[in-house]
Amino acid sequence: MKDDKEQNPEQPQPKKKRHWFRTIAIILIILLLPGLNHSLAVRRYTVDAEQISDRVRLALITDLHANPYGKGQRTLLDAVAQQEPDLVLLGGDIFDERMDTEAAETTLRALEEIYPCYYVIGNHECWGTMEQFEEDMQILHDCGIEILSGETVTLTVNGQTFNLCGVDDPIAYAFPPDEGQEKRLEFSAQLEKVKAESDNGYYTVLLSHRPERFEDYVEQGFDLVLSGHAHGGQWRIPFLINGLYAPDQGLFPAYAGGEYQSGNTTMLVSRGLARITPLVPRIYNRPELVIVDLE
Repeated sequence: MKDDKEQNPEQPQPKKKRHWFRTIAIILIILLLPGLNHSLAVRRYTVDAEQISDRVRLALITDLHANPYGKGQRTLLDAVAQQEPDLVLLGGDIFDERMDTEAAETTLRALEEIYPCYYVIGNHECWGTMEQFEEDMQILHDCGIEILSGETVTLTVNGQTFNLCGVDDPIAYAFPPDEGQEKRLEFSAQLEKVKAESDNGYYTVLLSHRPERFEDYVEQGFDLVLSGHAHGGQWRIPFLINGLYAPDQGLFPAYAGGEYQSGNTTMLVSRGLARITPLVPRIYNRPELVIVDLE
């Protein structure tokens, strides 16, 4: 009678199986661990603005979602200070209806003490209760931060004059305006309004939470659009996939993060600052502070 080895000459050996499983697991861990680096990155862009001859530096802070960045938010605040921006632009979702407001409020108060700050409303400011929304808006008012709700300001910084426009997130239309103001315009109407207000020959920057409306921004002819919302597509494969999934864009979003150009319009999309996402961790997608030099 033949033994088992002779009857089953091709039967795989259990030890060999375990060896390959361990090898594959080690390779996956080696590849994955660097992708779980959630330390703050600083992303710098230089934009050629014909009407601006001396540098104006903007810091774009978006999608903080009330996440902590060290004691007193020093990790984030020190990173901003090192860049010495002329303005701080807050692109929405600094608050989050699921989170305590302490980290957001600490960040806002510290920034406003040093820099001129401008804010646009994101979707998460609107996803909570009416009471939460009003509390968030009150914090902004108490901090002295200007909310651009379908509004334009013409600024002179370092001797350079340019327009800064801001529009609400599209769903903010359903929320009541600030006391003494008229009802908020619908998103497209806000875009048309700020475009008309900025038709003065100066370089124009639009601050808008949602990047997926890029075609609308191009149609209106804004020079530069600063946005967030997409969270960098959450999962990335460097050099292959810029982002796996983004809200309101779905799988393989067109505008996950980075620089986009169409005609005379440039859009810069921040990957945002939310790093506490227990259900869907960021992979190869560090939270980022965006610095933009107009020159």
